[in-house]
Amino acid sequence: MSPEATDQVRADESADGKLKRKITGPLLYLFILGDVLGAGIYALMGVLAEDVGGVLWAPLIVALLLALLTAGSYAELVTKYPKAGGAAVFAERAFKQPAVSFLVGFSMLAAGVTSAAGLALAFAGDYLSTFIDVPAIPAAIVFLALVAALNARGISESVKSNVVMTVIELSGLLIVIIAVAVMVGGGRGEVSRVGEFPDGATPALAILAGAIVAYYSFVGFETSANVAEEIRNPSKVYPTALFGALITAGVVYALVGIASAIALPADELSQSSGPLLDVVAAAGVGVPDWLFSAIALVAVANGALLTMIMSSRLTYGMAEHGLLPTVLSRVLPQRRTPWVAIVATTVVAMLLTLVGELSTLAETVVLLLLFVFISTNVAVLVLRRDRVDHDHFQVWTAVPVLGVASCVLLMTQQTAKVWLFAAIMLVVGGVLYAAARAATRHEKAPETTGR
Repeated sequence: MSPEATDQVRADESADGKLKRKITGPLLYLFILGDVLGAGIYALMGVLAEDVGGVLWAPLIVALLLALLTAGSYAELVTKYPKAGGAAVFAERAFKQPAVSFLVGFSMLAAGVTSAAGLALAFAGDYLSTFIDVPAIPAAIVFLALVAALNARGISESVKSNVVMTVIELSGLLIVIIAVAVMVGGGRGEVSRVGEFPDGATPALAILAGAIVAYYSFVGFETSANVAEEIRNPSKVYPTALFGALITAGVVYALVGIASAIALPADELSQSSGPLLDVVAAAGVGVPDWLFSAIALVAVANGALLTMIMSSRLTYGMAEHGLLPTVLSRVLPQRRTPWVAIVATTVVAMLLTLVGELSTLAETVVLLLLFVFISTNVAVLVLRRDRVDHDHFQVWTAVPVLGVASCVLLMTQQTAKVWLFAAIMLVVGGVLYAAARAATRHEKAPETTGR
């Protein structure tokens, strides 16, 4: 390491802040890749097949390109404000309106709880039935209860343990690709299916509809903003790790899409809640069902656990700042975990498993995050007037503009049912925000009167 690089590392580690900058470029790359990879693609390939037939790779590539636009905005803001806490903080800096910051933060929270509900349904599907045959919804509810119990014990996933989970998740996807490659090498499978749309479908509209669902497989990169204060030399490291992880995921996803179409007809994929398990079985290369199912369950369970940890901590943090009712900030005295926030977010996730199917929940997650992404893309442009005293990544001005346009485009393709789901959640959030503000004013009133 050069003297200049050594000095930079020392400066990073001694910089003001409660957290040490210990995350290197490779670790950050794997952290983001682990957040993006896994649960979505394991669960949603069958849903995609309904929209685009065998052309599964196309909406995945479109979703990657759309995700890269907003990722460009995150790269600028995270490197410009490396101690910031994510989209809600960016909104607070840019718009200086507490209500806007709340809506951005609550949209992230609602997306997290909805995502956990979708992952619970994916966990309780065909992958679990390899080991035990139980009804899906009760199994999903029990799964969420177990996740809550682990969460309450103080589960914390370090970056290095995430490397192990990422390797497990990636291995399952590589098994799919390699198994079908062997299948094709043996003269089996139907390569022509990768270009076949459903009968009567308009290709452009089918791909766009599929991209809405496929976008769910790329979300997760935005949570990397929350570790900005722990990244060593973030101005150089963060953009490379972020774009590298997204592109890696996109390439793997596209190959999995191609492999799935070759191995099975679209109608068979669309009927399965464990589509990649069926693809591996159809390849006939001797991979035991239990092994692949176990890998898929690890991927889905890890995604749900991390999502619920994030959701409960975000709920706790918002309650601590008076944005949600203060009861949500109560913690267990010994474990020091936010038990009320954990119970509240878990109950909401359980209710969502009762009223929503996987595709609807996935699209609702995307819609909620699109609000967050619009805010972040606009914040980039607003904060261009704010100068900082260090070098940082700067994206072309056209990128956040296109990012906003892409989010609006995806919003216009959402169904009325998805809009209703999201609207109900935001209305609930608004009511909770109003209650929290009223409680805060009530607490301050006696102090004012006493003076």
